Amino acid sequence: MTLITRRNALKLGLVGGALALATPSQALVEIVVTGGNFTPLPIAIPDFASSDPAFGAEIAQIVRDNLKRSGLFVPLDPASLPVRVGDVTNEPDFAAWRAATVDALVMGSVERGAEVASQVRVWDTQASAQVVGKSYKTDAQNYRRIAHIVSDAIYASLSGGTGYFDTRILYVAESGPKANRVKRLAIMDQDGFNVQYLSSGKALTLSPRLSPDGASVTFTSYEDGNPQVYIAGLGGASKKLIEGAPMSFAPRFSPDGGTVVFSVSNGGTTNIYAAGVGGGNPTQLTSGAAIDTSPCYSPDGSRIAFESDRGGSPQLYIMGAGGGGAQRISYGEGSYSTPVWSPAGDLIAYTRQSGGQFHIGIMKPDGSGERILSSSGQVQEGPTWAPNSRVIGFFRDPGGDAGPSLHSIDIWGRNELNLKTESFASDPAWSPLRG
Repeated sequence: MTLITRRNALKLGLVGGALALATPSQALVEIVVTGGNFTPLPIAIPDFASSDPAFGAEIAQIVRDNLKRSGLFVPLDPASLPVRVGDVTNEPDFAAWRAATVDALVMGSVERGAEVASQVRVWDTQASAQVVGKSYKTDAQNYRRIAHIVSDAIYASLSGGTGYFDTRILYVAESGPKANRVKRLAIMDQDGFNVQYLSSGKALTLSPRLSPDGASVTFTSYEDGNPQVYIAGLGGASKKLIEGAPMSFAPRFSPDGGTVVFSVSNGGTTNIYAAGVGGGNPTQLTSGAAIDTSPCYSPDGSRIAFESDRGGSPQLYIMGAGGGGAQRISYGEGSYSTPVWSPAGDLIAYTRQSGGQFHIGIMKPDGSGERILSSSGQVQEGPTWAPNSRVIGFFRDPGGDAGPSLHSIDIWGRNELNLKTESFASDPAWSPLRG
């Protein structure tokens, strides 16, 4: 929930019959985001005050770009604002801002030294009231991060949900001709900046997944000729998770980061196993002649969603974290794959193929409330959740000589975006918010 004027709440269109009136002196209300039929909120963000005006303008523009990409806000042209540079010391001239039809106003300052420090105040001009006022610091080596932290604070204060801008996206960077494509692990800020390559590309690498603390990665590599699950610290040396498996793949961390769940293919069957991050003997969780793969823990670690063709075609199932008691949850037309639990635990994202189309969709863990968010004749798969459980990343591959690209869409099926990368890209995995 968040504090915002009734007028702004109605403009956002995020209210689902859940307006809780504050006292008249506050002239504020609480809102709960419950739906997607809304008009983005215009928001004024003058350049941040700074001893280096160009730096202040750059940070403010990063904030504007972040909020615009969310689909919930429309940052106003800074040249059209009553003032061009923010003032965090004094209250704004509310009458002047109201005359400019500005409801939400952000005033900020930023300075760069041994650290980058920023002060931000968010104002509700209709109520002549401050919504949030905070100070932030971050490492000067990654100065753009201060803008992401500020963006998260603004998003949270005005939308009623957690931000997702101070995050990174792990993915497979692809380069070279289609017949000899080099695939290596890479990680970048959610806006495409600060790319870091984590592997050389000498071995085919697929399905990378981040640990809950964002410090480690597990992935599938063909380093020894067959697919095997590896684990590594970001930028560190990797090690094979288990020994002796003919083929292991599709790994994912448990919510506490202490276990990796994955698939093992042996003798024509594919079953799901779990092993501690330190390796050792794995525990078999499924058995039989079916292909069981793409396991994903629920946020509380009590259940695992997975894909299986045990019913004749690939469908989604849920079982206990210790295995057993699998229940099918998908019943729509076509085949289902790659289930991924939302961080909030209330939804599962998936890939569905039907009618010659590839769909990215969501459903509740009991299989109800299924909704298709994106459909394409091109291959699209690999859903991954932003940490606020409102945005889903995935990749799309047109085939032929072209290569895959990363995309995102919100849970209302709005605001589909192409995510900026330096090269072709696939298999995204969104990080948690950085601490």
